[in-house]
Amino acid sequence: MLILASASPRRREFLARIGVAFAVRPADIDETPAADEPAVAYVERVAAAKAAALATDDDWVLAADTTVIVDGRIFGKAADGDEAAAMLRALRGRTHQVATAVVLRRGAEVHAITVTSDVEMVDFDEALLADYVASREWHGKAGAYAVQGIGAALVRGVRGSITNIAGLPLAEVVELLRATGAAEVRLAHGHAA
Repeated sequence: MLILASASPRRREFLARIGVAFAVRPADIDETPAADEPAVAYVERVAAAKAAALATDDDWVLAADTTVIVDGRIFGKAADGDEAAAMLRALRGRTHQVATAVVLRRGAEVHAITVTSDVEMVDFDEALLADYVASREWHGKAGAYAVQGIGAALVRGVRGSITNIAGLPLAEVVELLRATGAAEVRLAHGHAA
């Protein structure tokens, strides 16, 4: 059995899309960044801790953590609309990175990958910013936007994995699941030919 160590609806949706059978068991760990912790080291540490928290010798655990990085700073989930607006102002009109660390673990066997994508944001005005913040779509999203939702209107371009930006680099996860035999991947699952 594959255990998804995440409450993220996007991660559940991505795994369901590729026909993977899994159970959801969110890992309850402290996700506070350490002082001066580099962003990529942070997501790798958190993903590893999530996988370790649920590790057994019987089941594979898939854990991931995603963050937005601008000027070396970690942009996690905004606490409120004011913080979301501040994050989005820092991102607008420039390119930032989104890093996702993925850990697949069974017992002491650990496989880890980290994927980074570049996201170029539109130089949007305050009216568009206010509309987006009022939508509340930013709630629970790293960097205070959702590229898979109406937040895509704020994104001019992406270099790298689009699913990484939504929280799970799907091509790399499929490769990992297939290489380890952790789960059967069925790309035709639920879709008519």
